Amino acid sequence: MINEQDHAVQPSAGLIDVHAHFLTDDYVRAATAAGHPDAEGMPGWPEWTPAGHLALMDEQRIDRAILSLSSPGPHFGDDDAARTLARSVNEYAASVRRDHPARFGHFAALPLPDVAGALDELSYALDVLGSEGIAVETNTHGHYLGDELFDPLWAELDRRGATVLVHPTSPPQSDAVNLGRPDPMLEFMFDSTRAVSDLIFSRLLLRHPNITWIFTHCGGPLPLLADRMEMFRPSLPGTQPDDPTVNDQVRRLWFDMAGNPFPNWIPALTKAFGTDHLLYGSDYCWTPARATAAQINSIDTAEPAPGGDTWRTLTTRNAHRLFPSLDQ
Repeated sequence: MINEQDHAVQPSAGLIDVHAHFLTDDYVRAATAAGHPDAEGMPGWPEWTPAGHLALMDEQRIDRAILSLSSPGPHFGDDDAARTLARSVNEYAASVRRDHPARFGHFAALPLPDVAGALDELSYALDVLGSEGIAVETNTHGHYLGDELFDPLWAELDRRGATVLVHPTSPPQSDAVNLGRPDPMLEFMFDSTRAVSDLIFSRLLLRHPNITWIFTHCGGPLPLLADRMEMFRPSLPGTQPDDPTVNDQVRRLWFDMAGNPFPNWIPALTKAFGTDHLLYGSDYCWTPARATAAQINSIDTAEPAPGGDTWRTLTTRNAHRLFPSLDQ
């Protein structure tokens, strides 16, 4: 393993990356065998190693990265196999964190839609492995977050006051709408907004207020659609007249800057929802190192954040508020 001291950076200069991915050979083999040879229409599976990730972090002044699996997740149809694979990838990520405790954290994968298995795994991940939270997808085999199937999971996470990273994935029957183009280009973004709408209109955010939710990619098109969602909200079944507005509920969520944050996306997001819950995210290794460098350059050369902060300073301060353990 790489020596920890060889990868020290100045804390004041560094970003906290809450949206960073890892891969294991077992996971890639299982996904490929299950019919994901190109990973949601992308050119292929990227390579990932701790050493390569640390080198990128040092080059781009990223202090710490919180690792998670990306789509399609660990469940490929068999509950027992999914439980085994989720445990394997979580233990591997925890080992990377142990080897580099000042550089990596970990959001645990769960074998959803197997809720019983997910409850077991989240207990192991949070209580034994010390994960920073859990990672779920915007939908799992067509079950969105507000599906009553998941109620026991949210109740337990609410009891724990846990953090949940929601990563986009392909919507059901995406081949009917993606026009033969990679789902991450558009369908992932729309599915994030769809998942937020489900949290709101199922009243999940109100029923489980102690869960902290992080959504990726600057909220997708959500900043442009929240007002339209609010226009429809009073007429939708299950909503209550005195419920908070869509915008008020969305302001409770956290968002990362993965993708193309400037010149247009972050100004739209922060105008709609403010900057207090804005975090940095790279989406590495699915976003290649060169594209990650270009993204960070756009952040470092953008107009200052409201109040005159750099975007580095603002997002890093927010991350320390969200994850006090980073200061230990």
